[in-house]
Amino acid sequence: MKKFILGFSVAFITLAAFNFLQNSTAQQNSTKPAASLKLNEPLPKTPPVLKLNDPLPANLFVELGKAINPAVVNISTSIIPRGRGAKDPMMEMLEEFYGMRSQPQGKPGRPQRLGLGTGFIIREDGLIVTNNHVIKGADLIQVQLTENTDELFEAKLIGADERSDIALIKIEGKKKFPVAVLGSSKDLQVGEWVAAFGNPFGHGHSMTKGIVSSIGREIGEINRFPLIQTDASINPGNSGGPLVNSKGLVIGINSAIDGRAQGIGFAIPIDEVRNILPQLETRGSIRKGYLGVVLGDIAPNAAESMGIGETPGALIAQVDKNGAAGKAGLKNFDIVTEFGGRKIRSSLDLLDAVAGTEPGKTVEVKILRKRQKLTLPITVTERPEENQIANIKQESTSTKAPFNLGFSVSDITPIMRHQWNLDEEVVNPIVSQVEKNSPAAKLGLQVGDLILEINGSEVTQASEVTSAIKKGRTNTINVARGNRLLSFSFELKR
Repeated sequence: MKKFILGFSVAFITLAAFNFLQNSTAQQNSTKPAASLKLNEPLPKTPPVLKLNDPLPANLFVELGKAINPAVVNISTSIIPRGRGAKDPMMEMLEEFYGMRSQPQGKPGRPQRLGLGTGFIIREDGLIVTNNHVIKGADLIQVQLTENTDELFEAKLIGADERSDIALIKIEGKKKFPVAVLGSSKDLQVGEWVAAFGNPFGHGHSMTKGIVSSIGREIGEINRFPLIQTDASINPGNSGGPLVNSKGLVIGINSAIDGRAQGIGFAIPIDEVRNILPQLETRGSIRKGYLGVVLGDIAPNAAESMGIGETPGALIAQVDKNGAAGKAGLKNFDIVTEFGGRKIRSSLDLLDAVAGTEPGKTVEVKILRKRQKLTLPITVTERPEENQIANIKQESTSTKAPFNLGFSVSDITPIMRHQWNLDEEVVNPIVSQVEKNSPAAKLGLQVGDLILEINGSEVTQASEVTSAIKKGRTNTINVARGNRLLSFSFELKR
């Protein structure tokens, strides 16, 4: 179950504005005779006109439970430890309830419980939909049709997509399996009754009811699709279960909760799921657009250093010259503000916009380059399959920064590329060591930072760091840390 915290802002009326409003109101009121003011008028009593259907049947949720529960399955995942034993999630829950402490269990090579979740059968041959985060990282996926039986089906992973958080698994049986029928989320309305099914905290085949609280919730941190919000109780273990309307049709997949409150749960609209299921089944993944760039977001100090102010958009931190972006003319430090007519506010916006574009399609991209607005046509290519990590042990050669700054940099090795999850087109040197209490540590440099520029010049090799940092001036180092661009400035006296 995903949890997240949303930021919020509050608007304040300044004292001057408040005084202005008071004075304006006083002046307006002073120009009217007191007799003209309408006081003590009766309040409206006419209720709104409601287009009501038939009354809600008393046994609606009883019938929904009978219809849907047979198709809902409990999913348990396990890993095969390569080192210390993994801890059972159920034991973790008991520890939290009762304050117990246990030792790590199991021995290397013996499967250990990774997590619990939910799925539901959508085809009689045993095809099951669930959340990607339910099965992610599992060596063994087991499915239980009902908690009243000890029979476990070993499931095969058919396909999965992390960004949409959808996965397909399949079990084999001697007879046809009961199924849940997919409906449509297109015409869903706020206030409709819904029921959520799942396996909360291991309590199999639980059902909760509520209404649709909102639709089209844009929460890019957890999903690429706008989500359905519901007050039907969704708890850890419900992930991957169906959200069903009063007709018994699946209109969403339970996915996340807002960890700050009760009664705020989210589901992935079933129409979005339906669109990607064929690709997941036939090729195991979703065909996605690709530009060949490393993206970042702009920290305020970096924006000030680059002289671009508060510009919303996605920063191009690195361009593969042989990729779609490179061939179209995109350059390092371009800021993408619009992609194919879609406004871009962050790197996540651009990631979703590109991934959702059909490979081979040409779109217009609006960028900001050194305060100049440009529009470029880009033909999106298909994202390549993830490269297999070569099992090569390659020692890195560190280059120590000059002038006792207290940090070292290295050219990227295959091991580092895997460790820091770096794309193949990233060629910048990486900070491999920062000494405690050194000028670099006090400045804020961290191990894993990619050095992009020093004093306005691009750096692509560790050896270039030594010659780029100068005495007798203020030096500025631009680095990429995760998906953010940061800028550090320091002065070296002669």
